[in-house]
Amino acid sequence: MAGSPAAGERVTLPRMTAQTDFIPLALCVLTVSDTRSLADDSSGDYLAAALADAGHRLHDRALLPDDRYRLRAQVSQWIADPAVDGILVTGGTGFTGRDSTPEALLPLLDKEMPGFGELFRAISFEEIGTSTLQSRAFAGLANGTFLFALPGSTSACRTGWEKIVRAQLDARTKPCNLATLRPRLKE
Repeated sequence: MAGSPAAGERVTLPRMTAQTDFIPLALCVLTVSDTRSLADDSSGDYLAAALADAGHRLHDRALLPDDRYRLRAQVSQWIADPAVDGILVTGGTGFTGRDSTPEALLPLLDKEMPGFGELFRAISFEEIGTSTLQSRAFAGLANGTFLFALPGSTSACRTGWEKIVRAQLDARTKPCNLATLRPRLKE
């Protein structure tokens, strides 16, 4: 077969390495809340400002109630849009009766990123102790689009963004990052 390596020949795969240049990404922010409006959405405001301060572009923003079908519809629209690189969701990750973000969005993921939730809870433990076990924060990949689901508090969004997400969406983060994976996600 043409282009195939010969038996015993070493194959060199593209590396997931950091770059020297920043790559701005188009990101969406979704707030899940039955009680907030865009006028008092401090968590969504924080994420929108933080991603812009980091050099990314806010592609779209929405606020929806805890309704798994409306959440799926909105996120499905964004993951179907090739211009969207990632989605930041805040809210609906707890244990109350209406918290349904994981149930709504996990079925949309092609691949889960279990390390995100694990790391988020480990970092949160240092800030809020055992209360972190109530967080069902998660992340994954859907149609080549990153999705990060964070708790609804502004402090939890700050923790997730500043201590995990910001660095992983920065192509300059070494030794590797999610931003430089983006072009290879649909191969």
